[in-house]
Amino acid sequence: MTFTKTLAGSCIAAAVAMPAVAAEKWDMPMAYAASNYHSEVGAEFAQCVTSGTGGEIEITTHPGGALFAGADIKRAVQTGQVPIGERLLSGHQNENAVFGYDNVPFLATSFDDAEKLADIARPTIEKLLAEQNLTLLYSVPWPPQGLYFNKEINSVSDMKGVKFRSYNNSTSRFAELTGMLPVTIEAAEISQAFATGVAEAMISSGATGYDRKVWESLSHFYEVNSWLPRNSVMVNSDVWASVSDENKAVITGCAETAAANGLERAKSYTKFTMDGLAEGGMTVGPASDALVEELKTIGDTMAADWLEAAGEDGKAIIDAFKAAQ
Repeated sequence: MTFTKTLAGSCIAAAVAMPAVAAEKWDMPMAYAASNYHSEVGAEFAQCVTSGTGGEIEITTHPGGALFAGADIKRAVQTGQVPIGERLLSGHQNENAVFGYDNVPFLATSFDDAEKLADIARPTIEKLLAEQNLTLLYSVPWPPQGLYFNKEINSVSDMKGVKFRSYNNSTSRFAELTGMLPVTIEAAEISQAFATGVAEAMISSGATGYDRKVWESLSHFYEVNSWLPRNSVMVNSDVWASVSDENKAVITGCAETAAANGLERAKSYTKFTMDGLAEGGMTVGPASDALVEELKTIGDTMAADWLEAAGEDGKAIIDAFKAAQ
């Protein structure tokens, strides 16, 4: 796939007139493989900032959990171990359930709806992150989530006892409600987990499965479009406060371009990865109507659980989203 507009290219002009200075080096940990489009967009964002600030801020990305494991990235940024990083915020619902707004089942099941939901939730997410010394720069969606298994699944009863890779509270709750056994596994560990039988199923996008070549261990992918989670790039608020207004403007501009490019990559990558899973030998297609109805019933339970945990902030987000439909 070719994308004519890159973050680095959009910032070259801004760098030309700026004097060369000693760089303030920012390491940016990321959880997913370098070949994943989130990591690619992050690398372009980093180059955009480096070029646009004339080298005053030099960002180096560290994909694949190389610097910090995914679960540790947010804390590392929050405490200043690194100035910036990317993290799946829904992985921190134990801190505040509102962080899982993008994991409410069957609420926003398309890219357009996911963007509306993210725009509505952003002020609340920014407020919660600010309380944790974090400033949100941009977020990018994953493709719609589907179900991976190492066998054919026709009903929820077929899932009972299956070892299920979970990555946050929502996926653990999903496993519980379907009778599966949740096992917490980071993205970088997926291939090994399936190859060794530590996990036998997961709910994730085609992108994750394609990147990790899960067809080597799994046989079926069912399209259910349950939700579109997001990765968020955050900067330590103390570090952000020390950035000049001119460089803040550059970074904000690069972040806006990253969000737009990331969305387009997600859309294009969806079909590409579905085709790739099939070419790898997996059976790929929609879940049966009967299975979808069972999953929606489970989704209703999960949505109610989330609303109870998320309180007034969560209710306000859902109400505003439904009103905008």
